[in-house]
Amino acid sequence: MGKRGPAPKPTALRVLHGDRKDRINDQEPIPPESEIVPPEEISPDARQVWERLAPSLIASGVLTTWDVDAFWMACEALARYRQATRLVNGSALLVQGPNGLTKNPALVVQREAEASFAHYGARFGLTPSDRSQLKIDAPGAGGKGRGAERLLS
Repeated sequence: MGKRGPAPKPTALRVLHGDRKDRINDQEPIPPESEIVPPEEISPDARQVWERLAPSLIASGVLTTWDVDAFWMACEALARYRQATRLVNGSALLVQGPNGLTKNPALVVQREAEASFAHYGARFGLTPSDRSQLKIDAPGAGGKGRGAERLLS
């Protein structure tokens, strides 16, 4: 049987959102501290997204070495969305197909990239609904410390 309900919120976001302490996993595994760099295979457009968003996510403790691949997917999805949007903006919404006028295929790519970014972006608090729950003065907002004390201090 499949999962029910929304995906669980990452612990760092639970802390930033001000969730109750009894709902915060104080025994969550902590990734080792090391430099977080984009993968070599990242596209130039996705690298721009990475360079814009990663520093603040790293500073808040949301992006760790274990999260690089998921964040890479979010960056590639946003880059793909931007590329598809440029194609849509430079052409017609309807194009000639084998059976007459049909929806521009770039619209499908744009929609799929938007859904992919929304999925992965939500995991990093990048959607407006996630951000609306953030509290600036939340304990642990600086990502300091190593264990549960960094989350629950």
